[in-house]
Amino acid sequence: MAVTDETILRIKRMITSGELKPGDRLPPEPELSEALGVGRSSLREAVKALEVIRVLDVRRGDGTYVTSLEPRLLLEAMSFMIDLHDDTSILEIFAVRRILEPAAAALAAHRIDIDTVRELREGLERVDAATSVEDLVEHDLLFHRRITEAAGNGYLSGLLDSLSSHTVRARIWRGMTQQGAVDSTLTEHGQILAALDDGDAELVHALSVAHISGVERWLRGAL
Repeated sequence: MAVTDETILRIKRMITSGELKPGDRLPPEPELSEALGVGRSSLREAVKALEVIRVLDVRRGDGTYVTSLEPRLLLEAMSFMIDLHDDTSILEIFAVRRILEPAAAALAAHRIDIDTVRELREGLERVDAATSVEDLVEHDLLFHRRITEAAGNGYLSGLLDSLSSHTVRARIWRGMTQQGAVDSTLTEHGQILAALDDGDAELVHALSVAHISGVERWLRGAL
């Protein structure tokens, strides 16, 4: 195993053992290098790699800290990679969403609060077929994000959020705008929201599957 990889694993063990906790500052570079028994260049490479995946936060002139390690933060790198994938991969990603998102929405039906329902309803009322593509994308991201957050599982909501490519959503809404299909898609959002408000988990699940499958089918035909 390369020295840098071994260094990464050692820092990981420091975190998983509780020696380093979220928000903690790492020891100064000379001290940490000596404690780990590695050269400073290997330590810097390891820290840089852990910074990229949001495990560490390097603050110039201050030091290096362990991040909050929240699921959404750690999964940000996946969102970046998804934007780089080709059309075939995007369809596979939608297939994953079709499995996971309805399950998250069904969980949300039992846990969503009145304020979140109100927020989603107000957001839905602000958009229509005349709304700009960018605003439709923001509505779509917020609508699905709030529902998955309401499921109460940070890893599930973080994973689904990382699968929600802004680029792909913009492409979908632009195509639906051109085809005059915005109203029907927003109607589906309204149906999901009504079922959530009623606490009907089975209906929420069924409507979510139909909604995501419809978008997936449209995307498949557009490729």
